[in-house]
Amino acid sequence: MKKFWSLIVYSLIVLLLAVNIPQKAKAEVSVSAASAVLMEQKSGRILFEKEAHKQRRIASITKIMTAIIAIESGKMEQYVPISEKAVRAEGSSIYLKPGTKMKLKDLVYGLMLRSGNDSAVAIAEYIGGSVDGFALLMNQKAREIGMLDTHFSNPHGLDDSDNHYSTAYDMALLTRYAMQNKTYQKIAGTKVYRTDNPSENWEYVWRNKNRLLTKYKYATGGKTGYTKLAKRTLVTTASKGDMNLIAVTLNGPDDWNDHITMYESGFKSYDMAEVLTKGIISDVNHSFYKDHIYIKNTIVYPATGDEMDMFSVKYKLNKPQKSWQNNREVKVGKAIIYLDGRAVSETAIFYRNKPEQKKGLLDHVKELFFSFIGVDNNG
Repeated sequence: MKKFWSLIVYSLIVLLLAVNIPQKAKAEVSVSAASAVLMEQKSGRILFEKEAHKQRRIASITKIMTAIIAIESGKMEQYVPISEKAVRAEGSSIYLKPGTKMKLKDLVYGLMLRSGNDSAVAIAEYIGGSVDGFALLMNQKAREIGMLDTHFSNPHGLDDSDNHYSTAYDMALLTRYAMQNKTYQKIAGTKVYRTDNPSENWEYVWRNKNRLLTKYKYATGGKTGYTKLAKRTLVTTASKGDMNLIAVTLNGPDDWNDHITMYESGFKSYDMAEVLTKGIISDVNHSFYKDHIYIKNTIVYPATGDEMDMFSVKYKLNKPQKSWQNNREVKVGKAIIYLDGRAVSETAIFYRNKPEQKKGLLDHVKELFFSFIGVDNNG
């Protein structure tokens, strides 16, 4: 009997301890997709993930890479010849005609809004010389961005190769990169686009296939995708207040609702914490550095309510050099931001010998007066 009661007491103690052990906050998210990720755009922090690094077919969200390479080519106002091969591309189309020409800008709109495979091939042939040449550019860009689990074989995402794949995480990295480009932002978020038809008397009118732009008030852009093998794929972006999020789903039968669910969870659970404010760093007391070192950009990071007091900053500064005093500005170290003891971000620290001071009204009046009488400010 004593053993019985001892076992009961022991079980109660274990239960009480388990209840009182602090647990890390977990997003209460359930999605239909086989792979999914929710990323905060500025920091790159992952707020939710499910099989995020699993390599899968990606269908037409491939065209995000095609679009950003076209935009970065600097040829958006140039006219692109339309080949027979482009027109024969299978699947979704913007109904180009061989022998005609269309502005690269218009082709990118047709690519992103209507998912035109003919547009994708035309862009690839113009920018890369051929589809294979363009695929080389796509893979080079993927490596630059850090898409380590991705390989592109074509500019559209059709199932014509087993060597064309990515992951939810890598596609979020790509979208984070693309969203730094103002032109891409505008195109990806356009609901309706009109342009001249070079071979007919009527104009093209393209409505964005991304239904989230009308279905979800915080949506700002993205790209849809579908093939028989990849199933439904979707990349979208959304902004609320000062938080910008990226959502990716691969093989997601209920992808519109998956994305809304992830966004609502992210906006509810996280806020943007201002960890470091741009300007002079005041909490370094070294006589050489004091009032001379600064950072150029304010550092913000998404955090839950429980995490707001878990940030710390460490400054790593190089050994002072007298030669720095002869330079207007020189990089002298970095500030590392930690969240709960883990490094999550960093920014460069700069040294200026004489901090710039804002001129007041009196300074401007003096400058004007001395200029008028022909004396410079130094007498």
